[in-house]
Amino acid sequence: MYLKKSKLLIVLAFISIYVIWGSTYLFNKVAVTELPPFFLASVRFLTAGALMMFFAVLLKHNLSISRKQLLNAGIASFFFLVYGNGVFVWALKYVDSSYGALLASTQPLFVLFLLRLIDRKPFQKKSMIGVGLGVFGMYLLVSQQELRTSEGSLLGTFMILTCVLSWSYGSVFVSKANLPKSFMVSTGYQMLVAGTILMFMSLSFNETWSSPLSWSTDVQVSMLMLIVFGGVIAFTAFNYLLKEVATEKVSTSAYVNPVIALFMGWFFLDEHLTTQSVIASAILLTGVYFITSRKRK
Repeated sequence: MYLKKSKLLIVLAFISIYVIWGSTYLFNKVAVTELPPFFLASVRFLTAGALMMFFAVLLKHNLSISRKQLLNAGIASFFFLVYGNGVFVWALKYVDSSYGALLASTQPLFVLFLLRLIDRKPFQKKSMIGVGLGVFGMYLLVSQQELRTSEGSLLGTFMILTCVLSWSYGSVFVSKANLPKSFMVSTGYQMLVAGTILMFMSLSFNETWSSPLSWSTDVQVSMLMLIVFGGVIAFTAFNYLLKEVATEKVSTSAYVNPVIALFMGWFFLDEHLTTQSVIASAILLTGVYFITSRKRK
C-alpha cells in the first residue's frame, strides 16, 4: 500500500514540475513587463516561503533546523532561486518567454556532465540518446527566426544559460545535502532566504517598489499563480523528487517545460505555433522517454 502511495506521489510530483513550471514562463513574462525583476522575485519567494511555513505549522511539521542545514538551505536557495530563477526573470526582459524556456531545456545535458565530473558517473546509452534527441529538438526550436528577439537577445541568451548551469548544480547539490526531512520546511527556508537576498538586490539596484493594489489584473493573477502553484506546489514537488528519484530524471522537466510554454503562449497569447515547433516538441518528449527509462545503476 505504501509503495503504491509513493508511486502516486512521484507521478503527481512529475506532473507538477512538468505542467506548472511550464506555465511559469508565461506568468513571469507577463509580470516582468510591469514589475522590476528582482522585486518581482523577492515578493514571490517571500510570500510563498511564508505560506510554506504557515502550512508546515498547521500540519505540525518540525521547524527546527541545524546550522549545517540552514547553510545548505542557503546554498540551495542561491543556486535555485536567487541566481537560477531571479536572474532568469531579469533575462526575460530581453528574450521571449518561449525562447527562454527552450534554452532551459539544456539542463539535463548540464546535469549529466556535472554528475560525470563530480561523481564520475558513466554515460549510459539511453541517457546519451535522450540528451542527443533533446539537444536536437531544442536546436530545431531555437533556430526558428520567429522566436528570436533582436535587442539584447545575446546578453539574455548568455545569462539564461548561466542560470541553467546554476540550477543544474543546485539539483546535484540538493540530492546529497543534509536538509530538514520535511520537504515543506526545507522549501520554506530556501524561499525565505532567497526572498531576503533578492529584496536587498532589488534595493541595491534602486528598483521601484509598488503595492499589489496598483498592479494590473493580469499581473495580479500572474503573481498569484507564481506564488501558489509555481512556488508552493511545484517547488515542493521538485525537492521531493530530488530525494526520491535520479537527479537527471528530475531534470527532464527542462525538456517538457518548453513544450508547455509554447502551447500556452499559442493558446493564451495567440502566439504563432509553427509545424517545426510541433515536430521539435515531439523530439524533445522522445528524448525525455529515453532518459527516464534508463536503468539506474
